[in-house]
Amino acid sequence: MAQIVLATHNAHKVAEFQAIVALTRPDLEVVSYGGPEPVEDGTTFAENALVKARAAAAHTGLPALADDSGVCVDVLGGSPGVFSAYWAGHAKDDAANVALLLDQIADITDPHRSAHYASTIALVTPEGDEHTVEGVWPGRIALEPRGDGGFGYDPVFVPEGQDPADERTVGEWTAEEKNAVSHRARAFERLGPLLTAL
Repeated sequence: MAQIVLATHNAHKVAEFQAIVALTRPDLEVVSYGGPEPVEDGTTFAENALVKARAAAAHTGLPALADDSGVCVDVLGGSPGVFSAYWAGHAKDDAANVALLLDQIADITDPHRSAHYASTIALVTPEGDEHTVEGVWPGRIALEPRGDGGFGYDPVFVPEGQDPADERTVGEWTAEEKNAVSHRARAFERLGPLLTAL
């Protein structure tokens, strides 16, 4: 079985990627990365994804995937965006990040709470080939957290396209539901043809 390393120390993200990749490439094993974390000094999702994938490919000698993603809130000009994981400080505290975001838009009502999840996935090979693909998942920010599933901003992200009578946050979705249509799943669809050479 061919291996590809996922450049993250986030166990939630590793599990999510393994599930997404298994849907279309069961012959490709996604392995976790145990090397040093590079400084993510990019100003875009693509720049940060490439920084991480380059570091993992160089450290392991394997083809590397890296995802940089976040939630982009329209009324905040697209923030938190690339700063999503650190929105409430460098502790990367999901609950604190969500609480700060909700406080910042507490006086904003629908339909002005529109937002989207964005994911850029970088693929870097040890030979130096580099590719990036993007996935976007539109929705809006709920008034309060709901559900214990997922991670990050999932408990306050309400994807568009749901039955208005039965709208749920991603925190209330199953992992299977999320992995089928998420921003990462949408980016991975575009990545698929690039993996055929691995």
